[in-house]
Amino acid sequence: MADENKNVTTDQDVDGIVDELVEGLSSPSRRRRQEAAHELATYAKSDPEKVSKHIPALVDALYRPEAQTRWEAMDALTTLEPGHVEEIDPAFEGAEASLFDDESFTVRLAAFLFLCAYGSMSADRSDRAWPLLDEAIQCFHGDAEYHDMLVGLVGFARGDISKQTAKALASRVEFDAANGMGYIKSFSAEIVAELKS
Repeated sequence: MADENKNVTTDQDVDGIVDELVEGLSSPSRRRRQEAAHELATYAKSDPEKVSKHIPALVDALYRPEAQTRWEAMDALTTLEPGHVEEIDPAFEGAEASLFDDESFTVRLAAFLFLCAYGSMSADRSDRAWPLLDEAIQCFHGDAEYHDMLVGLVGFARGDISKQTAKALASRVEFDAANGMGYIKSFSAEIVAELKS
């Protein structure tokens, strides 16, 4: 029985682990920063409130030189976004900077998905995010990450977006909805259907 109790992780233990990981985001070691960001992204999914206390540190991590730290921090922020919209607002600029990263499609995708989630939260945010999303759709149409971008756009279309943005999004994907092939056609048609419902 005593041995079983040794394996129980308390809230205090998790707080301590998360605090250490947050410190790791500022480590001089690139590898340590990457590992910390990865673990924090994992914790954000399983125990979001433990990580949400450290949103400013995750926003700061969007400016690290290595791609993995940036995309993991972006993933964590995207997970936390629905419950912490105002606190995550400062991440918009980091996402914008990452959206057209020349070296990492994973960073670009993470930024795109963040902006989809961000824009889905309100009409004003959708109007702010849409020009960036629209440019990315044009730049990366058909690229390796485009499938996941369309998944993000379905969520965006289901969100609280403005009529103006909804009209612009429908206009952007209607050709593919009618004439595309495979997943591009099916997701584009789903987006159009969501916007009409």
